[in-house]
Amino acid sequence: MPLFELALVLFSGLLHASWNAATKGSASPVAFLLAMEFASLVFFVPILWVGFDLEQVPGSVWGLVIASSLVHAVYAYWLSRTYALAELSVAYPIVRSTPAVVPLIAVPFLGESLSILGVMGIVLVVAGLWAITAGGPIDTGTLRSRGAGYAYLTLGTTVGYSLIDKEGMRILGEAPWSSPLPRAVLYMTLMYVLYLPWFAFLARRSVRLVEVVTVLRKRTLTVFGAATIAFLSYTLVLHAMQTAPVSYVTAARQSSVLFALLIAVVVLRERPSRVRILGGIANVAGVVLIALSN
Repeated sequence: MPLFELALVLFSGLLHASWNAATKGSASPVAFLLAMEFASLVFFVPILWVGFDLEQVPGSVWGLVIASSLVHAVYAYWLSRTYALAELSVAYPIVRSTPAVVPLIAVPFLGESLSILGVMGIVLVVAGLWAITAGGPIDTGTLRSRGAGYAYLTLGTTVGYSLIDKEGMRILGEAPWSSPLPRAVLYMTLMYVLYLPWFAFLARRSVRLVEVVTVLRKRTLTVFGAATIAFLSYTLVLHAMQTAPVSYVTAARQSSVLFALLIAVVVLRERPSRVRILGGIANVAGVVLIALSN
């Protein structure tokens, strides 16, 4: 995987850990995520009118963006339900196990070719992810809980939108381009605009509009900060997807759990268990192998 794309994905992982922590720490994850999306529209929708020529977007990309927005909406709703019902140590390793599943689809259907080093890197990343987040063995009954069930569903949507977005960025990357802004910014902005109505519809029975307004009013800076971070985080991933295999991109992005571990040690002065330390080492080793793979 090219070092520039790897650097983008690693930075994206750091950002991803930040906004997920903000969502988990909120009183109502559904209301917080909806507030984030409304905040995003204020900043990013004007980009469509001043920064891009929409006629340059191929017709097939429009279809993929619509499909991605729907899958992202389902992802956001199930993710919020996951965080409402399950402990983070149980939910996060399940939700972020995308690298273990994506290659099973990307290799036969997208024609990706993974080296032995790359496969070994993906395995180490997933193993490290579970070790860091869980910190040790998880009771099998917990993995069959309702919260874990939502986490498995969320994992499925993550795999789905990753594959859709990889194809969308591949096609968009080959199209003529006159805008000074990257293609990934356009793709992400279009997806956000189409995604919000889907998410609001799915969440209509789980949250009231007054709750979303309350979150926007009381946690304005946090909401707008998280919205900006989330937008930038996935935009960097989309940019990397133009040239790098989606199997490697999704694996390298799981470095978010490593950054969370480092924050816990340096900022919060926590003392991680040996299992978590070994998980961090495995995560780093996995990313290194992905960087060395062709």
